[in-house]
Amino acid sequence: MFLSIRGTTGVEIASGLHWYLKYWCGAHVSWDKTGGIQTTSIPKPGSLPLLKDGGVKIKRPVPWNYYQNVVTSSYSFVWWDWERWEKEVDWMALQGVNLPLAFTGQEAIWQKVFKDFNISSEDLNSFFGGPAFLAWARMGNLHGWGGPLSQNWLDQQLVLQKQIISRMLELGMTPVLPSFSGNVPAALTKIFPSAKITRLGDWNTVDADPRWCCTYLLDPSDPLFVEIGEAFIRKQIKEYGDVTDIYNCDTFNENSPPTSDPAYISTLGAAVYQGISKGDKDAVWLMQGWLFYSDSSFWKPPQMKALLQSVPSGKMIVLDLFADVKPIWKTSFQFYGTPYIWCMLHNFGGNIEMYGVLDAIASGPVDARVSENSTMVGVGMCMEGIEHNPIVYELMSEMAFRDEKVKINEWLKSYSHRRYGKAIHEVDAAWEILYHTIYNSTDGIADHNHDYIVMLPDWDPSAAVKSGMSNHQKKIYFLPPGNRRYLFQQTPAGMPQAHLWYPPEDVIKALQLFLAGGKNLKGSLTYRYDLVDLTRQVLSKFANQVYIKAITSFQKKNIDALQLNSHMFLELIKDIDLLLASDDNFLLGTWLQSAKKLAVNPSELKQYEWNARTQVTMWFDTNETTQSKLHDYANKFWSGILENYYLPRASTYFSHLSESLKQNEKFNLTEWRKEWIPMSNKWQEGSELYPVKAKGDALTISQALYKKYFS
Repeated sequence: MFLSIRGTTGVEIASGLHWYLKYWCGAHVSWDKTGGIQTTSIPKPGSLPLLKDGGVKIKRPVPWNYYQNVVTSSYSFVWWDWERWEKEVDWMALQGVNLPLAFTGQEAIWQKVFKDFNISSEDLNSFFGGPAFLAWARMGNLHGWGGPLSQNWLDQQLVLQKQIISRMLELGMTPVLPSFSGNVPAALTKIFPSAKITRLGDWNTVDADPRWCCTYLLDPSDPLFVEIGEAFIRKQIKEYGDVTDIYNCDTFNENSPPTSDPAYISTLGAAVYQGISKGDKDAVWLMQGWLFYSDSSFWKPPQMKALLQSVPSGKMIVLDLFADVKPIWKTSFQFYGTPYIWCMLHNFGGNIEMYGVLDAIASGPVDARVSENSTMVGVGMCMEGIEHNPIVYELMSEMAFRDEKVKINEWLKSYSHRRYGKAIHEVDAAWEILYHTIYNSTDGIADHNHDYIVMLPDWDPSAAVKSGMSNHQKKIYFLPPGNRRYLFQQTPAGMPQAHLWYPPEDVIKALQLFLAGGKNLKGSLTYRYDLVDLTRQVLSKFANQVYIKAITSFQKKNIDALQLNSHMFLELIKDIDLLLASDDNFLLGTWLQSAKKLAVNPSELKQYEWNARTQVTMWFDTNETTQSKLHDYANKFWSGILENYYLPRASTYFSHLSESLKQNEKFNLTEWRKEWIPMSNKWQEGSELYPVKAKGDALTISQALYKKYFS
């Protein structure tokens, strides 16, 4: 419960050091989630004042500080080598994380387990997903997509997992290992024909293609369930040693159980735990609570209670995964007495968008901990992807040690000073605006990141030609003080909407202030990153308005206005790509290069690059006339992907709009898809190289773009 410079573990030492540097010395420290620059501003050895006699001791108000989402392993970690992983584990220690997921390499363990059940490596080719899609194959959402996995991959990842676990243990952490949820290969149905195995429903495919749709679930009432569950735990202990007693299992993540009968659900939970505990008698089951939000129509109180109380008291921990926006602890009688961890989800798909709810982060964990009959035992960060919004993760990581709410206005000034190494009045004023706008999203919308550049609406504007808006399409926002009223997004009827929760003119003012302070911070990497990100944010929201004008022009059959606005939209894509190219943290080439570096032969090289390209674009399967249901879910504002993927897509779309006006015909959505989908497939299969080093001066480019669009 204590963190101290004089502590005996790496976590204690590092976390105490972190606080010492930040609050006692006022040192410039930036151990945040901005990507490659997260350790650049650590002070040099010997440059800091010595500790006082008593040292620094910080008492945790709760025992656990959890880190990761089960899909972070695919959206962010998938291509990491040991050098990158070592930095991440060290970062965890510096933030006081003591309960991280350790999911790497589990397919190699499964291969060994299933071999004992007479399932061959060839049988697993259609079971494991490809490297970039392993998270969803593990959860039983899909199978085979992007695969098969080579033996090279399996062996390589197992070695990497052992290095990761060793480092976690060295720094005093308790790794969370995976366990058996009932997800099994199709071959098991033939080897054990009498086993109770059912197929789950379709998860986001286009045509319910059985090659990757509708996974097989072993019924928890079947004796084989516990047998496999125990075997998997024992195999992990044999490989890694007795390194933990905490195991993750998410049986029905976005897949509903075959029945809502509480007795069945209780049997399911008991079987999952029995499989874990027979392999480790001291086991504790850690479960994501996402299903209680995402499938709330199924998980009513009787079903939720049946699952949570299916294991012995104290043997389950629930992650209140989305507590920063939709806390379940408030409506579930504190998870019916089950210990839980207050978590911030924050990010979906690893998207790049400035977004956050700082007030909820600064107060939510404290409110939960001091609430009546609280069962809260920790705080956690459960983002789907990392390396964005450093301010959000800096604040959230502190909440593991704070026993009182944070006053954000005061905290911001300290944050800005620490982040850039000096206090700059204009930049401080900019952050004050950003706190009340970008980082004050209170509308509860879960699925943000829908800017039209990166998520072009796949719709037919001819079908919504009526002018005007319905009441639910009018977005009115309030910004303190004074309850000033803004109406700033008028979306044509029926059109998919981009998420906008703040007055964009205020954030443009913040950018102006940020630029004004640039002459004093030009050498700061953290300033450069924030400047590029803020400029991108402002331009992407401006592009949304330009896109709406283009669609409105089409609906009014004004071809000149359509061409004018569509040209500006395409110009914005090019300009944002140029901007992003000026910082190493916004490059497509880095993502692709890291994938290819793991390959040991041409076949793997091609497969890994396809996985990397597909995840950030179409994501899942298509057919000739239908895009993937998950297209653009993992969209990225990266230089390279804007000009070579989003730009031709938008250009093709606008060309079809213009042609339909010239021919006086309705827009043919199907014909556009027939042209675009093959173009996307070709890009996903491509191998062209993209830069891995930044070029251009970010401040100069940002100043020019501000002048071009807003002066």
